[in-house]
Amino acid sequence: MKLGDFRIGWRTLIQEPAYTLAVVLGLGVGLAASLLLLGFVRYSMEYNAHIPEVDRIYVVKQYYNVDPSEPLHEVAPMFLREAALKVPGVADATSYIPARPEIDPLTVRIGSKVLRVGGLTVLPGFPQTLGLKAVQGDLSALDKPNLFVITEDAALRLFGTRDALGRTMLNEGNTLQVGAVVRTPPSNTTISFEVLFGVNSVVAGQDIRHEMLTGEHGWMGKLLIRVRPGASLTAIRDRLQQVVDTTPSVQHFPPETRERLGKRRAIELVLSPLRDAYFDYKLADSPMSKAHERGNPVVVAGIAAVAVLILALAAINYLNLTTVRVLRRQREVAMRKVLGAGVGQLMRQFLVESLMVSTAATLLGLLLAWLALPMFSQLVNRHLDSLFSLSNILAAFGIGALLGVVTAIYPAWVALRVHPTQVLAGRPDTESRGSTQWRRVLTVVQVATAMAFASVTIAVAWQTDFAMHASPGFDPAPLVIVDMPGRVRDQPQARGLYTALSAQPGVESVAISEDPVGRLDWAWSRELKRPGGAVAMMEMKSVSANFFETYRINAVAGRLFQAATDKEDDKVPVLLNAVAVRELGFASNEAAIGETVLFTGFDDKVIAKRIVGVVPELRFHSLREAPRATAYELWTAGSVLSVRTKGAPADVERAVQRLWPSYFPDAVSKTYRASDVLAVNYAEDARVAKLLAIATVIALVIAAFGTYVLAANTVQRRAKEIVLRKLHGAQRGDIGLLVVREIGALTLIAAAIALPLAGLAINRYLASFTEHAPIGYWTMLFALALTLIVALIAITRHTWIAMRMVPAEALRT
Repeated sequence: MKLGDFRIGWRTLIQEPAYTLAVVLGLGVGLAASLLLLGFVRYSMEYNAHIPEVDRIYVVKQYYNVDPSEPLHEVAPMFLREAALKVPGVADATSYIPARPEIDPLTVRIGSKVLRVGGLTVLPGFPQTLGLKAVQGDLSALDKPNLFVITEDAALRLFGTRDALGRTMLNEGNTLQVGAVVRTPPSNTTISFEVLFGVNSVVAGQDIRHEMLTGEHGWMGKLLIRVRPGASLTAIRDRLQQVVDTTPSVQHFPPETRERLGKRRAIELVLSPLRDAYFDYKLADSPMSKAHERGNPVVVAGIAAVAVLILALAAINYLNLTTVRVLRRQREVAMRKVLGAGVGQLMRQFLVESLMVSTAATLLGLLLAWLALPMFSQLVNRHLDSLFSLSNILAAFGIGALLGVVTAIYPAWVALRVHPTQVLAGRPDTESRGSTQWRRVLTVVQVATAMAFASVTIAVAWQTDFAMHASPGFDPAPLVIVDMPGRVRDQPQARGLYTALSAQPGVESVAISEDPVGRLDWAWSRELKRPGGAVAMMEMKSVSANFFETYRINAVAGRLFQAATDKEDDKVPVLLNAVAVRELGFASNEAAIGETVLFTGFDDKVIAKRIVGVVPELRFHSLREAPRATAYELWTAGSVLSVRTKGAPADVERAVQRLWPSYFPDAVSKTYRASDVLAVNYAEDARVAKLLAIATVIALVIAAFGTYVLAANTVQRRAKEIVLRKLHGAQRGDIGLLVVREIGALTLIAAAIALPLAGLAINRYLASFTEHAPIGYWTMLFALALTLIVALIAITRHTWIAMRMVPAEALRT
């Protein structure tokens, strides 16, 4: 390519600014959307990639087979660390736990400010496993009880500077000092933290310190092992499994549980690569695993497919526009050939023009993507600040250049087929039938893709709205949820806030529980047994006596707990839901009332409980899970308050903010609406629906461009036919119908392709829910109607041109 080719290409493009603007804008918008989506895909694929030798680090997980559902947990007994260090093939092992559970975050005081901090309590070897290096201080600070390690970004947030060595903060009366500063890990990590505390830190507490070092009671933590090159993972897992199988602290189960397990292990270990931890989205809910730390590989693959489709649609749109423009430039091409331009020169000229357009579109796409990045980051709930790295920008220009080359081939081929003699004699070539059919196929692909996107988007959005508003078994509108840092029964401050809040004028009642309905932060299970009868594993819910009165829930059979009747923390009465009644083998809900079930407590003592009532199904789980067997007991050691308001919930929220500092001056208040707690279960679906909606709009706009070009070409190609029809008496409506019929036929062909595929995608999505919105074929018909409307709008101008075409002028030209 020569400099002169670029000058000619530039002059050619600026001669038709409307065309140039249309192709650059269309391609730029498509590139912007694709770059954001592909950047997110790359971000997801590179989770934990920053850790040195990450492919040799494995996470120890466990299947807890005691639970009939056999959930997979990303935790293991902490005593396994010492055992792992002695296993051949293991180079190092470490364990860590949150400094506070996510549901009870660590709070610190710096001056007059009380701030939440994401912290981990770690065992020796943790910094080396993650490849942490101190930029200030020394990582040996983790051995000291009053020193801690902080990341640079956390130092900037907490202390206003990254040079934070020696700075102090308070936690529960303890003065903590920065002993080392490390670089902030990238946001795409499953082991995120702001501060690190050693196991001997005053933050850990004596009981946690003892358990992390000895594993005496079988407490669980996150365990990482680094294996040596060539080591056998199977042999390492088997050795660790033997340790678990022979340790009494994690194998002490009632005889009926062992009988049900048979030959299966109660705890079955699994070693999974840390590199793949991000895609372990099926892990059981745990205070140690944040929901946003996981990604669904199917969703990420779908986003990649959407990005490629949008890019393909934009390229098809550009190809169609360029091809039509080449047909209009036949005289120019013919003159070039007559003046001696060869095949290579013509090919080079069209390639240069295409590369100039694609480069301008890439620059525009990068600008649009940069402007949209904050909104996109919020939409996908990820910190994508590193999306505009040098490698990603170079990749964007590489994609743009590839598009420029690929989309130049066909228009150049059309130009090479121009016959100079025929064109210069006033008889320009028309597009071959094969070429016309090929561009129609491309337009059908554009329209079909837009229609499929619209169909799926409508279904996902409606199902998400249905799930968010499905009845949880009560009316959430008047309920406000308050998370406290202490248990009501065990902490005077928590009891004080509970009492003060109950006395507020806008409060009708305040109930205590471990979790609000819709959240499972403190989920735990126990086996209940009928004397001499069936055994069933069920989720246990601990609530105060007025819980069901506060939620206004009525009994299915018998009675529910009542503040006037039941004594708080009474160990005898128990409530079951209908699923639990069936699994325990009772003939009916009524037949269970008054019967006795046996319950083993945390102290391994068997307690006889009496069933006093049957509870309706409450949605602690999302609609993706069937209702589980659940038992409710009286226990006020929960730290969640459910406040029923008399008036506006906002008044109660303000009351909480006013009362909070008097009881928890060193903690940050956390209040929610009950409806918001339920909606969190479908936050990912809502984000997917919004992404699909944006993709649908882009696809529809690109399809409109393609339809517009096809309509223009149709009118140009059939101009003589239109004139002859008019001369033979055709009215304007007849001519308009001619254009509409051709575009409508292509839209219906697109529907025949798109709608069955959309139906399959919708059915697959709905299959993950136990209850569906009344989604029928109308969603696809609505998408068809929407696409038809967009197509009609796109062809309006050229339909009007065809209807107003003057035969004398058309025949003259």
